[in-house]
Amino acid sequence: MSASDIAPSPLPSARRMLSKVPEITIWFWIIKILCTTVGESFADWINMALAVGLVMTAIIFTVVTAVVLALQMSLRRYRPGAYWLTVVVLSITGTLYTDILTDQAGVPLWISSAVFSAVLAVVFTIWFVRERTLSIHSISTTPREAFYWLAVLVTFALGTALGDWTLELTGWGPGLSILLPLVLIGIVTAVWRFGGNPVLAFWIAYILTRPLGANIGDWLGLPPSEGGIGLGTLLTSILFLAAIVATVIYLSISRADVVEQAPTKNAPTPSPSRRRASLGILAGVAVATIALLAVTNSLPHASALADEGTAPSCASGGTPLSPADAKAAAKAHFPAADISALRAIASDTLSLVAAGDQAGAATRATDLETAWDDRQDALNAADCQAWSFIDQQVDPVLSSVRATAPDPVNEKRSLQALLATLGGA
Repeated sequence: MSASDIAPSPLPSARRMLSKVPEITIWFWIIKILCTTVGESFADWINMALAVGLVMTAIIFTVVTAVVLALQMSLRRYRPGAYWLTVVVLSITGTLYTDILTDQAGVPLWISSAVFSAVLAVVFTIWFVRERTLSIHSISTTPREAFYWLAVLVTFALGTALGDWTLELTGWGPGLSILLPLVLIGIVTAVWRFGGNPVLAFWIAYILTRPLGANIGDWLGLPPSEGGIGLGTLLTSILFLAAIVATVIYLSISRADVVEQAPTKNAPTPSPSRRRASLGILAGVAVATIALLAVTNSLPHASALADEGTAPSCASGGTPLSPADAKAAAKAHFPAADISALRAIASDTLSLVAAGDQAGAATRATDLETAWDDRQDALNAADCQAWSFIDQQVDPVLSSVRATAPDPVNEKRSLQALLATLGGA
C-alpha cells in the first residue's frame, strides 16, 4: 500500500514534524522481513551460543531499546538508518519478552498470544481515541510516534507467540512453516487491493511478517537433520544484517522511501460494499486458518519447537510427566547406551563444578549438548513426553554452566535434577 491510500488527519502546526516513517513500498516489506529474521537468529545466538542467558539478554536489549528509541524520537524527520535500527532492536526485544514468558515463566503460548492480542487492542484503542487515526502516515507528532513504536514492539511479541504456537500445534518443520504466513500475507495484500481497509491490512501484514521472518531464519540456521539448511544462527544473523545495511544505504541515497509531506492527492475510495466484502473475506480466512490448525493439531506429531531449542510439548496430548514417571519412561523406552552416555557426561560435569574447574565443566556441557542433539530424533520418536521432560532439564544445565558469571548452586541443582532423571546418583 502507498502513502496515498491512508490520508492522515489534520495536525496542529505547532507540533507537526516531517513524517517519521518510510513510504510503504516493496522495500519496506523486504527490510521488515530481514529485520524480523535477525530478531530471531541474533537473539538465539546471544542467548544460547554465548550462554548469556535469556533473562540477561532481555535486560541488555531492554536498555539498548531505550537508548535507540531515545535517538530515533529525538530526530525531526525520517532517517533510514535510525528508523530501521529501531525496528531491528524492537524485533529482538519483543522476541525475548515472549521467550521469557514461555521458557522462564512457563506460560502456555495460547495464553501469551491472547495477552499480547489484548495489549495490542488496548494500544490501538487508546491511540485512536486520542489521535483519531491509526495510519502509519500520520506519524508526525511525538505522541503518535510513541504509540507507533509501542504498537510495533507488541506486534513483534504477538507475532512471536502466534508463530511459536502454530509450530506447537502443527509440528511443521522450518521449511513448511514458511508457507502459512506467506500465503496469509498474499491474501491480505489481495484483499487490500480489492478495496479492504488499508490500515487494517497494514497491521495484519505487519504482525504476519514476524512469524514469516522467524521461520525463514530457522530454515536457514537449523542443521539439515532438523529440516534446515545449516548456516547457523551467527552466519544467518551476519548475512541478514549485511542485507539490511546494504538496503538502508540504498534507501538513504535514492530516497525511494521518503515521505516529505502528507499526501494531497485524494485516492479513490472503495465502495462500502467492497469494504464489507473485504471484512467478510478476512473473517473467512481467519476461520479457515483456525480450522487448518485444529485439524493439523489433531494428528499425532511432536512439537516443532523442539528443533528450535525451546521447551517442546507432545501435541498428541497427555498429562505432563512427573520426575519419577519421566525416569521410568526414559529407562523403558530409551536405549540403555544413550542413557549411560548422557549420565556419564552429566556426572563428569557435576564433578568438575564441585572441583571448581569451570572451564572443564563448560567443555563437558558442550559435550552434553552435542550428544543430546545428535540423538534427538531417535529419542523423541521413542518417547516424546520423556524426551520433552529431559530436554527441559538439559537447557538449565547448559545455561547455568556456561553463564558469564556461573553460580555453583544453580549449576549443581540443575545437574543433580538431570542426573536423577537419568538414573544417576
